[in-house]
Amino acid sequence: MSGANGAGIRVTVDGSPVEVAPGSTVLEAIRAAGGSVPTLCYDERQAPFGACRVCLVAVAGAPGPVPACTTPCREQMQIDTRDDTARRVVRTIVELVLSELPVAPAPHTELARLARELEIGAPRFTGEVHAPRLDDRHPYLVFQHELCISCGRCVRACDEVQGAFALTATGRGFHANVTAGLDAGFRDSTCVSCGACADTCPTDAITETTLLNLAAA
Repeated sequence: MSGANGAGIRVTVDGSPVEVAPGSTVLEAIRAAGGSVPTLCYDERQAPFGACRVCLVAVAGAPGPVPACTTPCREQMQIDTRDDTARRVVRTIVELVLSELPVAPAPHTELARLARELEIGAPRFTGEVHAPRLDDRHPYLVFQHELCISCGRCVRACDEVQGAFALTATGRGFHANVTAGLDAGFRDSTCVSCGACADTCPTDAITETTLLNLAAA
């Protein structure tokens, strides 16, 4: 549904009115209003995925928080980015993600910046963590499987941005991960060495060999 003048959809974000184009998502409305919410599986170069639930916000009339990146705006929608329930759930989600990593994410990574933004220190949760598993068979890219959080961004970058279809999501739950080709590594896959997967990765699970060497130096 569009506004009365047909120009757009009128919503409010934290009490501030904003008009967005038909088909816009709640996340786009929030940004148009000058606001922000955390994201993790979202990359503006890719189609919204809605897997991580880190962009949860409250919407008047909804039974619970909704993902901002995949929820379409509707006329007169009232969006609350400061909702206590949504913020509490988001913090818990990020803490659970961090709790599965064998080491803290590097300070420059998107996941580490998100943890700082949410004022998350050491995770409250303890349990099984991913064992180190390094795939360095590619001449330019290195895959540290233990840092993969299954956000799907690398797979979608390979598919949607580059069109190489070299990566595949595997497993479920704690055992979810990503593989190249038929698990034979990047070298024997359809990878074209574009680096789109490394560029979008929020944890440095996939990174360029030269950058990994610099970090270790």
